[in-house]
Amino acid sequence: MPENEGQPRLPHHPYDKGYRQLLADKRVFMELLKTFVREKWVETIDADDLILMNKSYVLQDFSEKEADIVYRLKTRDKNVIFYVLLELQSTVDYLIPFRLLLYMVEIWREIYNNTPQHERESKHFRLPPIIPAVLYNGASSWTAALSFKEMLDGYQDFSGHFLDYRYLLFDVNRYNEEELIRAANLITSVFLLDQKMRPEELAGRLQKLSGILRRLTPDEFRHFTTWLKNVVKPRIPGDFSAKIDGILDASNPWEVERMIYNLEITLEEMQQQALLKGLKEGEQKGKLEGKLEGKLEGKLEGKLEGKREVARNLLLLNFDIETIVKATGLTPDEIAVLKKQLEQ
Repeated sequence: MPENEGQPRLPHHPYDKGYRQLLADKRVFMELLKTFVREKWVETIDADDLILMNKSYVLQDFSEKEADIVYRLKTRDKNVIFYVLLELQSTVDYLIPFRLLLYMVEIWREIYNNTPQHERESKHFRLPPIIPAVLYNGASSWTAALSFKEMLDGYQDFSGHFLDYRYLLFDVNRYNEEELIRAANLITSVFLLDQKMRPEELAGRLQKLSGILRRLTPDEFRHFTTWLKNVVKPRIPGDFSAKIDGILDASNPWEVERMIYNLEITLEEMQQQALLKGLKEGEQKGKLEGKLEGKLEGKLEGKLEGKREVARNLLLLNFDIETIVKATGLTPDEIAVLKKQLEQ
């Protein structure tokens, strides 16, 4: 039986929560299909016809391994169920085709039990087709079988006499950066940030996505920052986690450069603190601390000077102060000072 009498399982992993919240928006789910599934039926689906089934079909045996999300498409012409298993583990589970089958049967069994007896005994009764999919973000290549028949011993000898299906695979780390940036939407931005990287690379990747993030709607941008919180914050020490929270909560699409700048500064401070923490007390620590602080201050001053130069150019082009604030992240007072300097 599905666990908790129809209530969704609480995700045990930050990625579960992040992706479940993201894909619970049917517009984002449609974006996932239309971006990565090259099949004609995708174009016939309207997001308004999708209904999120707020229920998990993951069996108790696997409840600590995975999460799922289920949509039902029901129109005059179609009655289809999309079942996406969130396989957000570091290693591949080769039983995936079998486990997907268990979940699909569980869905069909529930539909059968909830259909009036006279309807299900009619010759016209049909079960809805289920399109299974797996979203995987492990660093290792996905090497599990993509069709159920591959799990059957000697299936080549009995072709046409057994159950088979093939699932969709969304393998986050296998999409190349150019492809994700070219698609220019919310789900591809998330995938690019979810690909394997060192913490110090986060700001650089965000910078590459800045143009895309700036064009997101406020709702889409909030989905993005919520996902970022769920996935990035658990890796951040407590003191800096609160700073990350504050930066993301105060962010919006039209000030995305300021968000990236503030995140970059916070991450650099975190790296500096981590280096200093590993050293013994004494003169060596003092020297290195001074060196690191000087390096950080120089880097920050260089970034700030770059922003000032952009602001000067915009002032010369007669842009208003509000626009320059949004473009550079400088305060109105800082821009006013630069304006006075140009007028002298």
